Amino acid sequence: MAEEIRILIADDHPVVRKGLRMQIEEDEGLKVVAEAADGETALALLASLEPDIAVIDIEMPKLDGFGLVRKAAEKKLKTAILFLTLHAEEDLFQAAMDAGVRGYVLKDSAMEEIAAAVRVVADGQRYLSAALTTRLLDKQRDSERGKAAAAAAASASAPQLTPSERRILRLIADGLSSKEIGSELSIHYRTVENHRTNICRKLGIEGTNALLRYALQNKNTL
Repeated sequence: MAEEIRILIADDHPVVRKGLRMQIEEDEGLKVVAEAADGETALALLASLEPDIAVIDIEMPKLDGFGLVRKAAEKKLKTAILFLTLHAEEDLFQAAMDAGVRGYVLKDSAMEEIAAAVRVVADGQRYLSAALTTRLLDKQRDSERGKAAAAAAASASAPQLTPSERRILRLIADGLSSKEIGSELSIHYRTVENHRTNICRKLGIEGTNALLRYALQNKNTL
């Protein structure tokens, strides 16, 4: 028989602790070795029992989840921490990951997910609630769509430069002078100067180095 995975549950609500214990221990091989109603008690139990996994509510009296994680790290405790929370905000999740938390389970789905989350974390991997994963993916998709729309709008409103003018702009962004660009393109440098004048007119820019600044700022879209 495989070695048991030993678990500590810390939550200030007795009903939540009871429900989590029942769900966890329905899975053969998972054993809850202790419960705590506050962060200080949980930290003491981590140090004395050294469980494999600790399921910790972020919001607890005396010492919250983040404080517990920080103090556990200071004590060099080896228990993997799995946060339990009502909060699905990305910044809170990211802060938890940055602090070294191995799992992040939303309370809304904890009873369905907790046993699987414990096993994933015990296996050395990170666990993230499915609902939060969906939210993060949706946000990423919306962000990418927004960037694409902005790029399309910028492209639609951009001056209609010819392929030759765009190529000259790219070479300007690379730091080449008119004579160097002429040599690169096998054209007279005065032709390059004429192109530069036309580009400035189309872009509505003027002044020393204005074209160079534009070329550098828009190099990736030329």
